[in-house]
Amino acid sequence: FAGLADVSISEDIPVEGEITIPVGSRSPDEDFSTLDEPVRDTIMRDLKAVGKKFVHVMYPKKSSALLRDWDLWGPLVLCVSLALMLQGGSADSKDDGGPQFAEVFVIIWFGAVVITLNSKLLGGTISFFQSLCVLGYCVLPLTVAMLVCRLVLLAGSGTISFIIRLIVVVAMFGWSTLASTAFLADSQPPNRKALVVYPIFLFYFVISWMILTFTPQ
Repeated sequence: FAGLADVSISEDIPVEGEITIPVGSRSPDEDFSTLDEPVRDTIMRDLKAVGKKFVHVMYPKKSSALLRDWDLWGPLVLCVSLALMLQGGSADSKDDGGPQFAEVFVIIWFGAVVITLNSKLLGGTISFFQSLCVLGYCVLPLTVAMLVCRLVLLAGSGTISFIIRLIVVVAMFGWSTLASTAFLADSQPPNRKALVVYPIFLFYFVISWMILTFTPQ
């Protein structure tokens, strides 16, 4: 290799690439990790996030709040709560209401999955789990309607009771439909929005019908 000692690099030849090492302080957010925080802080942060999403559903408007930080904890709680309230069997009855709980649970999640797949096939721009998050959180008004209907049924099951339940269910059905379309409207092509809204309408209509026709045994 003695001949290589005479080889020199001309100063006119440019040297490409970054050879300097940037020196700077790291931000606190880069060093922060949820593994370093107490479990209580993690739970409280998640509960606050779920609560904020509930507020956005109760006051629906075009927003990306449910899409930015999606989760399935809220939809799971709402689905289980609604399924438990729709159980028709009493505690001392031979029918423990298990199949009915499973039916409600499957209808809600299977319906949300079908609507999400339909949205994606029509060219939707949101992810699969973002759509599930929105559809699940927008069951909140119908869960409130189910709670009100159960309280009304405690007073009796006459004509007045049915009229009150009908008004409540119709109002909450409209609320759920409008809330979900407000969050999902901008994610669909303008000429295909009707094809997306129609399955959402059927999805919440089936749940509303189950609530309205519920009669405790």
